[in-house]
Amino acid sequence: MLGFLLRLLPFWVREPLFIVVGAVFGVRILYLAATGDGGWAAAGIGLVFLVFTAVRVHTVVRALRARRSGGGPSDVDANADADANAVAAPDAAVPPRTPAPAAQRPAPAVREKEPNAWGQAFAAVAVFAALGAAVWLAPHLSSAEADSTPPAVSCPSGADEEVPSAYPKTPAAVTGGELCEALNRPDLAQLLRTPGETATSASGTSNTAPLTDGKVAQPEAEVRFDTYTVNFSATYNKLSIAQYVDLMKFGQETDVRRVTVLGRPAVLASDHTMRIEIDLGSGASGGPVEQGPLARTLSVALDSGDRGGYYDITVWSTSGAFPDDGVLLDLAEKVLPTLPRS
Repeated sequence: MLGFLLRLLPFWVREPLFIVVGAVFGVRILYLAATGDGGWAAAGIGLVFLVFTAVRVHTVVRALRARRSGGGPSDVDANADADANAVAAPDAAVPPRTPAPAAQRPAPAVREKEPNAWGQAFAAVAVFAALGAAVWLAPHLSSAEADSTPPAVSCPSGADEEVPSAYPKTPAAVTGGELCEALNRPDLAQLLRTPGETATSASGTSNTAPLTDGKVAQPEAEVRFDTYTVNFSATYNKLSIAQYVDLMKFGQETDVRRVTVLGRPAVLASDHTMRIEIDLGSGASGGPVEQGPLARTLSVALDSGDRGGYYDITVWSTSGAFPDDGVLLDLAEKVLPTLPRS
């Protein structure tokens, strides 16, 4: 069926298509054979395509020569037969012809104008090139769409947020939106050693520390992934890291480890998160406060002098696992310098 349809095409469309198809497939198959993907069988098939292409090129060259001499594509074989008869009988006597009178000479037939051969060939090659490009790029485009990940979430705009009075009164205090922008980095998943994940949510709030009557700023930001949740907060109180470590001795923190981050005193500790259930459907107060999964927190002093206040970077997961301490240290070294007033 395909061969029948191809034969219906004009000569100057069909033959260039055959040449392009044969050349492309022949070179491609020979390349695969040379790289070891097809072997000798592929090399033989590639040579067949190239031989087929060479025959078609020879046919087009003969047609072009016949066209220049006044014939058309269908005259190629006829011209070849005429040349053969002339060679076979070189000594045959050719009787002289008496020119007919001018009055009786028939008028030459008006030759119909044929379509431009080069234009047809160029159009055929262009159409085939477009089809080939579409076939070639379709798998790559479909695979790119299949492998594309959803766009990363963005932090909520804090332009209309009204911060508590504790923030203007606290020098160099950052807001929850600024913490969120610093934490929600494009490479955050890589820093957490989960490079294939994309953040599912990002938030930031400008709160105040509890039991301070709204006088101590405590902004907070949180970015969630499928594996980990990262919480980033700042507390602007008078508590130093050294005093904080002393308080840990009376708490439930475990695996306490003192470190230095960006020249500032810091401490690593583990503690359980809290889980609160709120029932909004029935009007009940919800369930009791329960112990959540274990989390790992890195607390870093606001300055190298440890004059009070600290940043907290906490990581946990619903499975109870969290990354090693090196991940938290790398995260702090990347995030803290990007804060506007760190």
